[in-house]
Amino acid sequence: MKITIGSAVFTATLYENETAASFKTLLPLTLIMTELNSNEKYYYFPGTLPANASNTGTIQAGDLMLYGNNCLVLFYKSFNTSYSYTPLGRINNISGLAAALGHGNVTVRFEI
Repeated sequence: MKITIGSAVFTATLYENETAASFKTLLPLTLIMTELNSNEKYYYFPGTLPANASNTGTIQAGDLMLYGNNCLVLFYKSFNTSYSYTPLGRINNISGLAAALGHGNVTVRFEI
C-alpha cells in the first residue's frame, strides 16, 4: 500500500486479517487525520469495519491500527499502551514519518 503525506511517500504492508481486507476495499482514500497526544493521527470512519482488538502492550512508530470498530490510527512515535487495537498494517520504513505528519491535522492518502 502507498501512503502519501504532502510530498512524502511511504509504503506499508497490510496484514492478512479480516479488518485489513475490509480496509483495502475502501481504497483509495484521502483523509484529513486529526492529531492526538503528539504520537498519532486518527480518523473516524462514518461506518464500521470488523474488529478483533487486543492489547499489544507496545505501539511502534509506523503502526496502522483500528481503534474500536471505526477509528483509523497511524502512529508516528513508539510507546507502551494499555489500550486495545486491531492491527491493520505497518509502514515499511518510517524514516521521515514524524516530520511528514507534523504537529497538527494532516491530509493523508492511502492507495494500493
